[in-house]
Amino acid sequence: MRIRPSYTDVLTAAAQTGVAVLLGREAVQQGWPALDLAGFLLVGLVNAPGAVRTKAPLAVCLFVLAAWFVYVTAGYWPVVNSFGPMLAVYTVAALRPVRTSLACAALMSAVWIYAGLLGHGPGGGSMAAVLAQAVVFPAVLWRFGLIARRSAALARQLRREQDERARREVAEERGRIARELHDIVAHHMSVISVQAGLAGFVFTSAPATARAALDTIQDTSAEALDELRRMLHLLRAGDHDDGADGAEPGGRDAPMPGLSRLGEMAERVRAAGVPVELRVTGEPRPLAPGVELCAYRVVQEALTNVLKHARHARVSVALDYRPAHIAVAVTDDGEVADPAKIAQGSGHGLIGMRERAKLYGGTISIGPRSEGGYAVCLTLPTSARTVPRADDLPA
Repeated sequence: MRIRPSYTDVLTAAAQTGVAVLLGREAVQQGWPALDLAGFLLVGLVNAPGAVRTKAPLAVCLFVLAAWFVYVTAGYWPVVNSFGPMLAVYTVAALRPVRTSLACAALMSAVWIYAGLLGHGPGGGSMAAVLAQAVVFPAVLWRFGLIARRSAALARQLRREQDERARREVAEERGRIARELHDIVAHHMSVISVQAGLAGFVFTSAPATARAALDTIQDTSAEALDELRRMLHLLRAGDHDDGADGAEPGGRDAPMPGLSRLGEMAERVRAAGVPVELRVTGEPRPLAPGVELCAYRVVQEALTNVLKHARHARVSVALDYRPAHIAVAVTDDGEVADPAKIAQGSGHGLIGMRERAKLYGGTISIGPRSEGGYAVCLTLPTSARTVPRADDLPA
C-alpha cells in the first residue's frame, strides 16, 4: 500500500518529535539543563512543522530555524533539536531553486556556529569541531537535496516523454484504424452501389434478379456494419464498461477478417457482376493475424478498384502458400486505368497498399500488365525474421 506524501510527512514529524523528547531526558546526564514546559514547547515548535514541510518548504525551514535559535538561546541542549533543521534544509534543497536552498543552508550553519559560541555546539567538542560540523552537515544535506531535486525533475521529464510517446502511438493507431475504415467502406459501398443499380435496372423485367441483388445488398451492408462496429470498439478500447453484459455479434470480440474469408469477398464481387476466379495453391496454414489482415485488405482494395475502374473485366485472385512466404496476386483483363486516379480517388488506394506491405516487411508491385489489364502482386513473409528473396517475389 502506498502512503501519500502528506501522511508520510506527518509520521516523520511525529517520529522526529518523539526522538527529540527522548534525547531531552538525557540532557542532564550530558551536563545541560533538563527540559521544562518551555523546553518541550520549543521542541514541538522545531519538529512539528515538519508535517507540512513539502507543502511550504521555505516557510517551514525559516520557522524551524527561528524556533531552534530561540531554543539554543534559552540554554537547552542544542543536539535535541538539530534533526528538525536538518530535515527542513534538505526539503528546501529538494524542492526549491538552488539560491534559495543555499541561503537556508547558510542560515543553518550560522545557527550551528551560534550554538557553539554559547556552549559546545550541537555535536559537542571544541570550537574547531563545531565549525567543521557547521560546514559539513548543511553542505551534505544541501547536496543530497539537490540530487533528489534533479532526480525528481528527470522522473517528470521521463513521464512527459512517455506520455508523449503514448499519445503518438495512439495517433498512429487511430490512423491505422482510419485506413481500416476506408477499406471497409470503400469495398462494401462499391458492391452495394453496383447491386443497387442492377436492382433498379431489372426491377420490373426480372424481379428474381432484383430480389437477389437486394439480398446481396442486405448481406453486404450487414457485414460492413459488423466491421465498422468492431473498429469503433477499437477506438473506444479504453472504455472498459462497454460490453459488460456480453459481447455483441461483430463487436470487439469478432475475429479480424483473414484469408479464409476471401471466398466470401469473391462471391460478393461476383454478385456485383464482375467474374472472379479464386485459386489457392500450397498448403494453407495459420498465419500471424497482422499478416492475414494485410493480405486480406490488399485483395479487398484491389477488387474495389476493379469495381470502380474496370467493372467489365474478368478478375483472377491467386493465393500461394510458400514455405516462408505467402504470395497474393490480383489480376484483371480490363482496360488500364490511370494509376493516379486509383491512388488519389479516395485518399488511400495504392499508397495504403504499399504502407501495409512495408509494415509487415513485404513487397508489392502494382501496375499495368504487358498483355493488358492491371495487376497487384503482394509477397509477405510469414515470420518476422524472414527477409524476402528475389526468387520468392511474384513474377
